[in-house]
Amino acid sequence: MERIVHVPLEGRAYDVVIGPGLLQHAGQRIRPFVTRPRVAVITDETVAGLHLDALRAGLADAGIEMVSLALPAGESTKSWPQFSRAVEWLLEQKVERNDVVIALGGGVIGDLVGFAASVLRRGVRFVQIPTSLLAQVDSSVGGKTGINAPQGKNLIGAFHQPTLVLADTAVLGTLSARDFLAGYGEVVKYGMLGDADFFSWLEEKGPDLASGDMQARVEAVARSVQMKADIVVEDETELGNRALLNLGHTFCHALEAATGYSNRLMHGEGVAIGCALAFELSSRLGLCSQEDPSRVRAHLKAMGMKTDLSDIDGSLPDAETLLELMSQDKKVVDGQLRFVLARSIGEAFVTADVPQEVVLSVLQDALADRPQA
Repeated sequence: MERIVHVPLEGRAYDVVIGPGLLQHAGQRIRPFVTRPRVAVITDETVAGLHLDALRAGLADAGIEMVSLALPAGESTKSWPQFSRAVEWLLEQKVERNDVVIALGGGVIGDLVGFAASVLRRGVRFVQIPTSLLAQVDSSVGGKTGINAPQGKNLIGAFHQPTLVLADTAVLGTLSARDFLAGYGEVVKYGMLGDADFFSWLEEKGPDLASGDMQARVEAVARSVQMKADIVVEDETELGNRALLNLGHTFCHALEAATGYSNRLMHGEGVAIGCALAFELSSRLGLCSQEDPSRVRAHLKAMGMKTDLSDIDGSLPDAETLLELMSQDKKVVDGQLRFVLARSIGEAFVTADVPQEVVLSVLQDALADRPQA
């Protein structure tokens, strides 16, 4: 059942291993990359309680000693205070340039630890062991690392490729239904942006994924990772087609900022809503048929996912404020906000030629559908 996706970046190639039971054999996988039998693991408090002992045992089987630090769980950890804590702890552990740092957790831990590894002693190797579906299909692959700033999400960071990614699909069984579906927002995004057949497959197999079908989960993660790997190899530092991976993210990041990066809106939930809005915007601009946004929303709703601004609890800013938050996005180039739009499901493209008044009208209509306080 195991799958391996190779990411063939020149001089920085690595494998993404996908399948159940990888934690128990992590030591065998990591042993070839360590010069001394000792690794430093950074995780969060929730993941530590679920998976740290299994990782410790898997490393010990290969004779590898482990020291660990557990940071608070949640998006607020992707900030300067916890980043500084992580770097200083790694220095206290006397991590050397030839050592390996392990990120055990979801996207927050992977992003923060990857960024810490990129600057520690001007760069040390790190291994991603993503424990959420979102991290397995997105943030653990491609080398984008970083933390958030008060001005916006992921504005501070670096490109630093991992040495190895171990995506243990068995750990997905410990996720809540909400966490799993948040990750599914990133999975279905791949079908929307570049693989209509994958989207159709997900329309059929999505319920099996949600109910725990391991073969379907391995297949979905592998197909998602392969698509991301192909794009990353073509455009590692997001100067061109890699920006396609941001489908839905321009709306998403504004909504995350508007909700204070809180539990009101998880990243994958924001991506799902953002994709629905991106297809609605595409339709209003005459780029795709109205059937496409309807189909996108129908599938997301069938999976029990958030699809509309009305699905976000609590108050939201007005459309003008949301548009201003979108202008803080790191995808702004020469003062112009770039959008990922679609000509159809499976055919996305990047453009800056989007009239603000049309974006504003999409946001105004979406907000109008929210129940009045």
